[in-house]
Amino acid sequence: MPMVVTAADTIKRTISGTIVTWNEQGNTSVGPTVFAADSIEMKPVKLLLEHDRTRPIGKMIAHEVTKDGIVATFKIANTMAGEDALIEATEGLRDGFSVGAQINEWVNNKGVMNITSATLDEVSLVTDPAIDSARVSEVAASENETPKEDSAPATAEADKPTEGEQVSDTTVPAPAEETVEAAKVEAAAPRPAFFTAPRLEFTKAKYLENSVRAKLGDDAARQYVMAADDTTSNNAGLIPTRQLTEVINPLSNADRPVADSISSGVLPDAGMSFEIPKITAVPTVGEEAEAAAIDETGMTNSFLTVNVKKYAGGQTFSVELLDRSSPAFFDELVRQMEYAYIKATETAILDGLIAGGTDGGNRTLDAAGLLDFVSDAGVSIYAGTLGFAQNVIASPQQWGAIQNLADNGRPIYQNLIGNMNQGGNLSSTSATGNLLGLNFRVTRNLSGTGDNTILIVNPDAYTWYESSRFRLQTNVALNGQIEVAYYGYGALATKVGAGAYRWMVA
Repeated sequence: MPMVVTAADTIKRTISGTIVTWNEQGNTSVGPTVFAADSIEMKPVKLLLEHDRTRPIGKMIAHEVTKDGIVATFKIANTMAGEDALIEATEGLRDGFSVGAQINEWVNNKGVMNITSATLDEVSLVTDPAIDSARVSEVAASENETPKEDSAPATAEADKPTEGEQVSDTTVPAPAEETVEAAKVEAAAPRPAFFTAPRLEFTKAKYLENSVRAKLGDDAARQYVMAADDTTSNNAGLIPTRQLTEVINPLSNADRPVADSISSGVLPDAGMSFEIPKITAVPTVGEEAEAAAIDETGMTNSFLTVNVKKYAGGQTFSVELLDRSSPAFFDELVRQMEYAYIKATETAILDGLIAGGTDGGNRTLDAAGLLDFVSDAGVSIYAGTLGFAQNVIASPQQWGAIQNLADNGRPIYQNLIGNMNQGGNLSSTSATGNLLGLNFRVTRNLSGTGDNTILIVNPDAYTWYESSRFRLQTNVALNGQIEVAYYGYGALATKVGAGAYRWMVA
C-alpha cells in the first residue's frame, strides 16, 4: 500500500518514511485494502522501483512499528539508479512508498479487504501514491528544495486474491473520462510553430555544465541541451557505454570430469587424516584327506591412512571496488574462486591416479594400438582389483586424435548412420561419450598426446572424500581493503593402486 516518504538524505544515502498506516484504506492491485494494526510480519527486504524486482535500489536498515503504522529507513545503493532515486525523492518526483506483502489471513468487509496477517515481501519507491496520506511531508535534501504540487488519489475495484496470494500496491488508473479531459487540456496548451536549433559550440564540459543548470531551472541551459547534436559520430563521448552483467569466461568452468570418474565420499568431520580398514590376507579352503587336520589361514587386515589436504585461494581488493562497482562483481568473484577450487582438486586427483596407476607400456595411437590398450587395461584392472574398467579420462588432444581414427575413410569412433565399424560414440559437440563400451570424459587438466594423457579407471579403486566449501571475508580497517578466502578440504584414498591404467607413448 503506497505510503509517505518523510525524509531522503542524499549525504547518508538514506530514505525514510511511513511504509504502511494501520486501518487506513488504500487501493492496491487487488482493490480497496486495509491493513489491521500489527498485521504485517517484518523482515529485512529490498527497496525496489515501482515493484519491479529487476530494479532494486536499496535495502531496509531500520524500522519501527508504532500505534499508527510502520516507519522504515532504507540505505540506497551507490548506483546510477540509486542516485536518481535520491534526487527524485528530494525533488518530490517519486515520493511514495508502497509495500508488497504475502497475505496470510484476511476478511471481506463490504467489498474492502481487511488484512489481519501478512508477511512483508518488498517495499517500493513509487511515483503516485494511491491514498491522500501517501505524500512527502519532509524531504531532507542538500539544496534547491522546491514544493510539490498535490495530486488526487485514484481508486478502482479489483478482484480479491485467494489466501496466500501476494498483493502489491500499484496505483489504480483513473477513469477513462478523466484521461480524455487531461488529454484535451494538454492539446489546448500553446505550442511553438517551429524550433530552430541555435548554432552553439558543443563540448562535453559545456554540455555537462548546461545539463546541471537545466535541472536547476535555467531555460537557456535547457535550450542548449535540446540543441546539442546527439549523433553517435559527433558526440560519442556522451553516449554511455553500458557493461552487461554477462561475463565471457573461456578459462575456467565447474566441470569435474576427473572427480566424476571415481567414487566419492563425505570427509570425516575432524582430523587431518583418517584410516580405512584394508584386508591383507583372506581365509583359504583346500582339499583335505579324511581325518586329517584342517589347515588354518587367518584373515588379517591393516589400515590405509588417508591424509586430508586443504585447498584454498584468496583475493584482496579495495573497499571502493566493492562499494562503487556493479553488485555482479562480487558474485562473479566468488564464482571464479569456486572454479579455481575445482581446478586445483581435479589436478590433485589426477596426480593421485597417475602416481598409483599401472604403466600401460609403450603405445602408438592408431586403431589397432588403441584397441590393444583398452583390452589390456581391462585385463590388468580386473586382475589387480577384482573390479572392472569403467571410465576413460583423456586430454582434449587425444580426444581429437581418437575421433580422427578411420577405417577406409569411415570414422571408427563417431556415431554415423550406416557405420558398420563403430567402436564408440564420440563427438566434437560433447566432452563425454563412449569408447569401446567405457564412459569417456575429456579434461583440460591433461594436455597433449604424450605419456599419461589417457587413463582407464576402475572407479571403486579410488575415492575422493570432500568437505563443504567455506568462504571467509574480512575488512582490513587500516587500509580499507577487503580480503576474501575460499577453501575446502579433500582427501584421495587410493584403495587399490592397480585401479588405473596409464597411456605411455612408444
